[in-house]
Amino acid sequence: MKWQRALRKARASGQPDPVIQDLVPLSINLDLTTACNYACDHCIDWDILNQKVKHDDAVLRSQMRELAARGMQSVILIGGGEPTLFPTFVDFVRFLKEDLRLQVSVVSNGSRNDKILEIAPYLTKGDWVRLSLDSGSNDVFQRMHNPSKKSLTLDEICAWIPKIKRANPAFQMGFSFVITWQGAERDDTRVVENIQEIVEATKRARDAQFDYISFKPFLERAETGSEVMDPAHMEGELKKVIARIRESVDAAKALETPTFRVLESTNLRMLLEQSWADYTKQPRVCHMQALRQVVNPHGTFNCPAYRGVSYARVGGRDAYKDRSSVREAVGTTTALLDNFDASVNCKEVTCLYNQVNWWLEELCSNDVDLDAMQIVSNGRDTFL
Repeated sequence: MKWQRALRKARASGQPDPVIQDLVPLSINLDLTTACNYACDHCIDWDILNQKVKHDDAVLRSQMRELAARGMQSVILIGGGEPTLFPTFVDFVRFLKEDLRLQVSVVSNGSRNDKILEIAPYLTKGDWVRLSLDSGSNDVFQRMHNPSKKSLTLDEICAWIPKIKRANPAFQMGFSFVITWQGAERDDTRVVENIQEIVEATKRARDAQFDYISFKPFLERAETGSEVMDPAHMEGELKKVIARIRESVDAAKALETPTFRVLESTNLRMLLEQSWADYTKQPRVCHMQALRQVVNPHGTFNCPAYRGVSYARVGGRDAYKDRSSVREAVGTTTALLDNFDASVNCKEVTCLYNQVNWWLEELCSNDVDLDAMQIVSNGRDTFL
């Protein structure tokens, strides 16, 4: 914020741009691999899966050391592929936790829960693992996810949860459910509807000893490359589909217990309130791109919504590996803060960080004393 203020003041008075410090993101989404053993009909990263590009383990560890030394606090192993397929997955999680003392979370498809069980002892309070399951019945699970192991079922996946919880109850285990509807498409592939599975999935998650089930709406990839929510593609009257979702989620909430929660994502609340258009009005500067980025075998990008998009590229997959590449990535991030016009590029994006970006923009634009602002503990959640 101080640099942004100094930059705007310098430009207003015709002075040279101030030099930015070696700022690195506080949190990253780390895509360990593009390999995936599913062929999900609703996968947002379909175009970048199962390609020959890959991380070098030694380089990846150098990146994590450099980032952690400069202030990075958390890593989410997610996206671009199935993280448990990374050859050194278990040892890499141990490295992040025991060597670098970072907060760590994992988003997995649940097909290799033996690996989740292996990493369980390394995780600590505040960490989480979330399984992308999106269904309540074995039939819909199979049709949505198309696992390479054709015999794999929800029953088999969920049977691992009590074992994992017994190994280490300190971290949270979540059941992720992307809500899909008739008319939803990924490219030319019709997506299986699962609204009717919401309550059944909630019962299954509760009975399997998950800590929570989280619901979020299906996203599509826009022509700009960004991830967007487009309810206009719903077949039938929009309000009727929303009413079905609302009724099912309310019924799911009735199944909550003191140890099991039902969560609605920000995007889902936008959909149910029909307020998503309000969250597409972005400030010109996306401040969050300096705080959270994506490291992928295809490169490093400014936002999870722009994974693999060339004009959102911060650097190669080896960005931040040493002092020189840190300076290069900081320079590119600085340029993106200046040239990536979120009000244009993200005008269709229902951004999770919309309100935060506007708040940060207000701090940059007024005279509030930043040093006098009170720091409030967030319970050590650094995942942003």
